[in-house]
Amino acid sequence: MRLLFLLIFLVGAAIGVGYPYVIRNLSGHEIGTWRVYDGVGGFRPIEATLGATDTPVRVLVDITSSATLQAAANAAVLTITAAGGGRTVLAETLGLAGATTRDDTPQTLQKIYRIDAGAIDEIEDGVHTFTLGPGDAEGIDMESVDLILLAGAGAYDQRAQPLGFSLMAIGFIGFVLAMRRGRPERNPNSQPPKPRWGRGGEPR
Repeated sequence: MRLLFLLIFLVGAAIGVGYPYVIRNLSGHEIGTWRVYDGVGGFRPIEATLGATDTPVRVLVDITSSATLQAAANAAVLTITAAGGGRTVLAETLGLAGATTRDDTPQTLQKIYRIDAGAIDEIEDGVHTFTLGPGDAEGIDMESVDLILLAGAGAYDQRAQPLGFSLMAIGFIGFVLAMRRGRPERNPNSQPPKPRWGRGGEPR
């Protein structure tokens, strides 16, 4: 049973920790990066030439700020739409929940907040227009916003991480209980054997 629960824990760790890391950091190759907002020109749409061989295309957004960004869980800091082939292929509101954070450089206070905007699963060959704009969240101090497109990147299933954490909890609790049950119980009525010699021992 201990081996079974250990395997459940390891499977949960692979689903809840390993899978999101691989999808977010190792899958796909970069098509390009575009600056879609700065303090001088504001927001501006960009055009990217995509093909069916790029499917699926994963869309990431990097927000650079010198302030610590905070917003309500249901508040949108950005909106994004993508259109190609005469139809809208992506339309999302983007919040800070689930965003990853990294330092721009150790010498500055700038931080980069990366938001996963989703994946485009069906793409027609041609030019696609990406348009970003501000959301309804207030007090968001953005110095710049970059759009990153990855080709051949797997789409992240939001259900994976909660499932993985649940399996990790089940495996851990089960393993601990199995360890306790595996220990031999001590009989409280049992007494240690009498010494063979010495005081209280058997006569020779």
